[in-house]
Amino acid sequence: MVTPPPSVLADRYGAPARSRRPLVVGLVVVLAVAGLAWLVWVIAFHGRPQVTSEMVGYDVQGEHAAAARFVVVRRSTDVSASCLLRAYAADHAVVGEATVPVGADRPTTASLSSTVRTERRATTVELVGCTAKGQRQPR
Repeated sequence: MVTPPPSVLADRYGAPARSRRPLVVGLVVVLAVAGLAWLVWVIAFHGRPQVTSEMVGYDVQGEHAAAARFVVVRRSTDVSASCLLRAYAADHAVVGEATVPVGADRPTTASLSSTVRTERRATTVELVGCTAKGQRQPR
């Protein structure tokens, strides 16, 4: 089989359209760079929050009180934080809440304890988390 020269094919069928491949490759590269920049920002901003907390334990002290022990880690002593404790009854109803402030007078890693006053006997205490200025999500 003999292949006709390209000029004969172009005369008969028209010239081939310019390839879109460079445009597609350029667009993919731009999107990849933008995605990578976003990922770096997310890691830098959310990877190291201003404050984190962890529950150590709790003790139900009676009909109207429950004590909680927790650890708070702040990025620096300049960061003021507040931690939310929530007490639950056997029927899973919230029976008490307490907000515990963590000021500059504490070290960056502090073991704290606080008593939550309850309206009736609590069965468990949850550390919802701690927040600081610029950090809306409790951690």
